[in-house]
Amino acid sequence: MTRGDRPLTAVITLSSLGRLSHLRRQQESLGGLPNLLRIIVWIGDDEPPPLDAEIVHRVAPGQDGLRLAAARNAGAARAIAEGADLLIFLDADCLPGPHLMERYRTAAESHPNAILCGPVTYLAEGVDVVDSAALEALTAPHPARPSPADGATVPAAPSEYPLFWSLSFATSAAGWRSAPDFDEGYEGYGGEDTDFAFALRDRGIPLMWVGGAHAYHQHHPTQSPPWQHLDDILRNGARFARRWGQWPMTGWLERFEEAGAVVHDSGGWRPA
Repeated sequence: MTRGDRPLTAVITLSSLGRLSHLRRQQESLGGLPNLLRIIVWIGDDEPPPLDAEIVHRVAPGQDGLRLAAARNAGAARAIAEGADLLIFLDADCLPGPHLMERYRTAAESHPNAILCGPVTYLAEGVDVVDSAALEALTAPHPARPSPADGATVPAAPSEYPLFWSLSFATSAAGWRSAPDFDEGYEGYGGEDTDFAFALRDRGIPLMWVGGAHAYHQHHPTQSPPWQHLDDILRNGARFARRWGQWPMTGWLERFEEAGAVVHDSGGWRPA
């Protein structure tokens, strides 16, 4: 499907009030690009503020918090309904690199049924950059994941599927239709990314590392481990374990255990 005589790319962004300043910088960096459909999925009970995007779709939170999985599914469905043939998911706190869309499109044309992941650079505190040339100068991909050479597309090994991060990924519309949805039983923080990756691997759907599709994560305060998400991590971790026979986020759970907040026994992890 095209808008005019060119294929249509949708950038799907999840946001809430706490990420509004990051979202505005992201949307500024995307403004004016041709054949681009910007879809913001606003997660919250509140009405979204005025936003500079073609479509704003609201998803109410669930009983246990933000419905990130449901929001990604809703954003993809809306993009496909609008005729987009390439879906790019970019979290509100991420800025696109100057070649992100081009590299994702090229990779999708070569691998139409794959899920595509580009490198992510975490920006330092105090950096407020929208200029693409300035962003390129700060490129330093997170070392936890592969970062192929610019223009290269490398298939993930089975052991690498847990390295999927939803803050920046893409697929063709056909690829989304063939992939599993995000499991909407996950609410609040954590687990839905890795569940999606395990479901991809279980179905034999390729996961590809895309060189040059750089995204830049804007700084914001965090906790490590994320104490504010302890209840979510235990609840969503248990859901994941029931499905896949193992727990995700074990590094954080071990740190919670060291602090005396959780215990690990034959049934998994639970509050101390």
